[in-house]
Amino acid sequence: MIRLIMKRAAVTANETLANRFQLICLEGPGLVDVVWTPGQKIQIAMGSAFVTRTYTPIAWNPATGRTCILGYAHGTGPGSDWLRGAVPGSSCDIFGPRTSLAIGRPSGPLAIFGDETSLGLAHALALSGGMEAVVGFFEVEDVEAGRSVAVQLDLQNYTLVGREADDAHLSEFESKLPALADAGATFVLTGKAGSIQRVRRTLKALQVPSRRIRTKAYWTPGKTGLD
Repeated sequence: MIRLIMKRAAVTANETLANRFQLICLEGPGLVDVVWTPGQKIQIAMGSAFVTRTYTPIAWNPATGRTCILGYAHGTGPGSDWLRGAVPGSSCDIFGPRTSLAIGRPSGPLAIFGDETSLGLAHALALSGGMEAVVGFFEVEDVEAGRSVAVQLDLQNYTLVGREADDAHLSEFESKLPALADAGATFVLTGKAGSIQRVRRTLKALQVPSRRIRTKAYWTPGKTGLD
């Protein structure tokens, strides 16, 4: 059953870029000639087709059947354990890629709001659309670790803000929104569900039309395996 719906791949590299950040590359015949668009997701089976974790590829080479993901280990659990323990030569089963975020080709700048789980998406979108077209704003637990990863991914035009109690740090993000809204930016809101909801409310108050807002919650406190 798994063979019918999933693609077999081997781990070819697992590099720790910074505290909790793992860059994992996967390769296999089933990944050859796959059509992938930045923003799409894959699901990786954690020992069972019914227990999966979702990741956003940062690159995909259809000629060699190679893809890479940037994973962030929040704590304990199947996903975090797999990120830390995936060794080169081990295998896994993948479902996808399939639609997660339909970014399209916005005419204006692209503003990405997110967190540690959004850095890989920012990298993929920047490569596909040009670094100068993407502006990133990320809330993180460890600013130095986040900055190290951003440098290694060659991200530009980004701001990192450390999380504070009661999400007080989000006010810094919100202060950037009016100028971006006036510039005709398309907003991509990813990461923590609660942060997405707050930023979206602010955008609505600024009368940003829905067609210029894309949202995808990657995680929420107390829930596991969010797709």
